[in-house]
Amino acid sequence: MKERLPIFAAALWWGSLSVIGFMAVPMLFASLPLAAMAGFMAAKLFAAQTWVSVACTLLLLVMAKDKQANALYPWARAAIGFVLAGMLLALVVQYGISPKIVARQNLKLWHSLGTLMYVLQWLCAAIVLWRLSGRVQGHGSD
Repeated sequence: MKERLPIFAAALWWGSLSVIGFMAVPMLFASLPLAAMAGFMAAKLFAAQTWVSVACTLLLLVMAKDKQANALYPWARAAIGFVLAGMLLALVVQYGISPKIVARQNLKLWHSLGTLMYVLQWLCAAIVLWRLSGRVQGHGSD
C-alpha cells in the first residue's frame, strides 16, 4: 500500500487540476449569466485546488525518501524538481496572482500569467504522474 500512495497523490493532483481548470471553470463562464458571478466561483474553486495541490505535493515529498537507505527513491530523483515547482506555482498563483485578478488590476496581464502558471503546474503534475506510473509498470522512471 505504501508504495502505491505516491501514484495516488500524483493522480489526484493531476486529475483535480484537469477537472477544475479545464472543465469546471470554463463551464461556469459558459453557464452563469454574469462573468462576475463565474469569476467569483472560479476564484473559490482555484483556492480549493491550491490546497489539494499543496496536500498532494507535500505527501509526495514525504513519501520520496527511503528511510532504510536514507536516500531518495528512484522515482523521486526523477520527479522531485517537478513536485517542488508545481507546489511553488500553486502558491504563487494563489497568493501572488489571484489577489490581483480579484482586485481587477491589469486583468489581461494577470489572468494570462495566472493561466500560464496553472498550465505549467498541470504539466509538472503530468510529468510526475507519468514517471510514477512508469515505475509501477516496471519501466523505471520514464
